[in-house]
Amino acid sequence: MCRIAGVISPTFHKDQLTAIVNKMCQVQKHGGPDDGGIYEGKTFNGTLGHCRLSIIDITPAGHQPMTYLSGRYIISYNGEIYNYKELKEELRQQGYSFSTESDTEVILAAYDKWGTGAFEKLNGMFAFAICDTHQNEMILARDVSGIKPLYYAHTDNLFAFASEVRALKQLPELQEENKNWPVYLMAYGHLPEPVTTLKQVVPLPKGHFLKYNIDSNTSSAASFERLKYLEKISHKKEAEELIKESLDAAVKRHLISDAPIGVFLSGGLDSSIIALLAGRHQQQLNTVSIYFEDGNYSEKKFQDELLKNLSCSHQQFLLGENDFHASLPSIITAMDLPCCDGINTWFISKYAKESGLKAVLSGIGGDELFGGYPSFKRINTALLLSYLPDKILRAGRFTEYKKLRRLCYLSIKGPVGKYLFLRGQFIPSDIAKYLNADEAEIWNILEQQPQLPDISFLSPPNQASWLETNMYMQNQLLRDADTMSMAHGLEIRVPYLDKEFAQLAFKIQSNIKYSGHLGKQLLIDSFKDIIPQLIWDRPKMGFSFPFKEWLSHSSYATAKDGADLNAYHTKLINNQMHWSQFFTLLLMHSYGNG
Repeated sequence: MCRIAGVISPTFHKDQLTAIVNKMCQVQKHGGPDDGGIYEGKTFNGTLGHCRLSIIDITPAGHQPMTYLSGRYIISYNGEIYNYKELKEELRQQGYSFSTESDTEVILAAYDKWGTGAFEKLNGMFAFAICDTHQNEMILARDVSGIKPLYYAHTDNLFAFASEVRALKQLPELQEENKNWPVYLMAYGHLPEPVTTLKQVVPLPKGHFLKYNIDSNTSSAASFERLKYLEKISHKKEAEELIKESLDAAVKRHLISDAPIGVFLSGGLDSSIIALLAGRHQQQLNTVSIYFEDGNYSEKKFQDELLKNLSCSHQQFLLGENDFHASLPSIITAMDLPCCDGINTWFISKYAKESGLKAVLSGIGGDELFGGYPSFKRINTALLLSYLPDKILRAGRFTEYKKLRRLCYLSIKGPVGKYLFLRGQFIPSDIAKYLNADEAEIWNILEQQPQLPDISFLSPPNQASWLETNMYMQNQLLRDADTMSMAHGLEIRVPYLDKEFAQLAFKIQSNIKYSGHLGKQLLIDSFKDIIPQLIWDRPKMGFSFPFKEWLSHSSYATAKDGADLNAYHTKLINNQMHWSQFFTLLLMHSYGNG
């Protein structure tokens, strides 16, 4: 797990390129504190940079950027390939030899053997850049679930990439702001791909590679793989057995590490299953959890119940309000792109790092794959209401009832409208009022991006799963997990998004996967023999903090200029606004757009 950067440009001197890439790496140093490197192109006018967090092959042999085949290939890579040992053996049988124990070298050999066809063979989370000096081209690639971030910009005189948008902002040519990002932040609570805060900077889509030709300054992107809902598995018992076998294998793969590794233990179902499976493969499992004095939020009793079934070294941290207030400015600074979430991940990552861990396993993905959110129950209502005339739908904005106000979003056809109806924060009339803009302009902006595929052929619960996976998890949970963990030099791994396990989950028929009295019933039934009843037979809490109470007392929030923000802070205190809405507005002020 690392941070990467690079710039190619015919108009820059080599020393300028090196200085810029050094700056790009410096602002990302938190994500790769163990080592760093720069590669200056010999046959092309470009520079690659790398900040390293050493987890697999922690010796100097894993240093990056790494060269291969007498310098033909140069790679700067962020991520982990969990099946690299199997690929390494396959490549050895094809005549390839290796001088390191790293997965980085395996990627290079695989690319030499199979070209872009190698990317589909990789089971892991990755974002990397490979320079092929014989073809004079740069290849970017990002994993099929979009777990790792990768941003790039291509202009008339340069091609640049990095793990974080703020790194690309070090280039004067790329500093022009995307003036529409506040609209998206207020609507979504995050910036949905491909939107970023910079006009010319976009993410490489997940499961895609991009080839940049250095000689012609041209680029083209293509998909190398995507996960599909196939609904082939039609028997519940078969599904349960396959889930048990596949998730156990995924967890085992995700425990590969040459550095200390552990598990986040929230006390919820998803992380509990991961911890119990991990305990089978590690004699002394490391686990980390947070608890609160307020019993309405604390999950300590559930954590303690699970610990009875684990042989582990467990670190529990009491998080208090004073810790929140002291850390809030640092949390906001840690964000690469503004988002109304991620505070919880920042704290648990901080404590994991203080416990001596370099990597942790998380339960992200279980809700999206198996129906753990209210959206799975509300999707049928959304689909039915979407047939109403636009005039009626948009009339919903005149009511004071929050869920009815979001009815107006269904006038945007397709997945965008359904997602914003289910999870939107502010409706266009409120956004227009806050930004002093024309409401018609706000509607126009939200209808432009993101451009999403038609998913109407999917079953209703699979449509909810698609929305949660490709919107909420992609743009909020995974981005926050990456940014907030890397702020502490920690790697978060997500076994539920292991490629083989995710492909299995997508094959299970909807009437089996989402049936049952409890949310994620199939997942519960698959592991009922090892999960304590107190864990699965409980109301869903999520990974919640007493945010409303703490933000109500925040001097950081009240110190921000603006009568509007102060008025909204009063609304928060009087329970007239959700904490995430207020936090979004606080971010607007913190990013200079209040």
